Amino acid sequence: MNVHAPALANAHLPDEQTSAFARDAVDDLSQHPKRLSPKYFYDATGSELFEAITRLPEYYPTRTELGILRDRGSEIASIIPQRAALVEFGAGSTTKVRLLLERCAFAAYVPVDISGDFLHGQAERLGRDFPDLAVHPVAADFTAPFALPAQIAGLPKVGFFPGSTIGNFEPHEACRFLRSARDILGERAQMIVGADLEKDERVLYDAYNDAAGVTARFNLNVLVRMNRELGSNFDLSAFTHRAIYNRERHRIEMHLISKRQQAVRMLGTSFSFRPGESIHTENSYKYSIDRFAALARGSGWKVRESWTDANGMFSVHALIAE
Repeated sequence: MNVHAPALANAHLPDEQTSAFARDAVDDLSQHPKRLSPKYFYDATGSELFEAITRLPEYYPTRTELGILRDRGSEIASIIPQRAALVEFGAGSTTKVRLLLERCAFAAYVPVDISGDFLHGQAERLGRDFPDLAVHPVAADFTAPFALPAQIAGLPKVGFFPGSTIGNFEPHEACRFLRSARDILGERAQMIVGADLEKDERVLYDAYNDAAGVTARFNLNVLVRMNRELGSNFDLSAFTHRAIYNRERHRIEMHLISKRQQAVRMLGTSFSFRPGESIHTENSYKYSIDRFAALARGSGWKVRESWTDANGMFSVHALIAE
């Protein structure tokens, strides 16, 4: 039983997505240590801030992955079945998927994201630019099971999960996601996955603590969103962004640190914070080629090919279902 159900019932939340946000936020802030799911970063402002992050000089993952997809596009195309359906888990900016669509002879594209309005806007633009491509957007949480459109039932399936989003999952969650993706895509499916690699800790630190403070604004924006959508009263000036590298767990951790003793109210519940107390908002795991291959094997996939940039900063893997 959810002990916060009375508060949630009295909040008059307008839709299912906001209700899920409320339940998760109340439950996560009740944990010790406190946390928030990174999937709630991405309201309209959060998405804009993340796009700005991808253009920062310190933030290497996006441009490096784009370079791999551009430079190795013909190799990727050579192992993908003709007239397959490309299923993108967590569709965002179309920049990366366009590189695949330009090189590979896909018959259909299925972008999957929780935001239906965003998806349909992206689908319309892609439909204009690729008139021979059937686009079938699916509004769903890609981390949970969902049904593929009936129109692609007879086509070979290729999953696409770029951006090192796999690193935002705990390893057991990444394994569960990859197993779920295999079940959704079906037998003999393939998948293209981007994964960030281990590297010099200073490079990692700078990527998540940029000089312009864009990542800090991105992290703090989740508090803005809770104030707006859930009626909380977070004082943004009372929290600061912190990103650190946890060497033992091979991950960057993002936190919001309370600057003082304070209490925040949300949905009828009060949450107290000590000076220096953290809300853990995101992890970004960094893999070696071998550790990612082991993760894939444990999730029912085999690595068919792996590609990296010349400096070994980032990796793209072609998986095949076992």
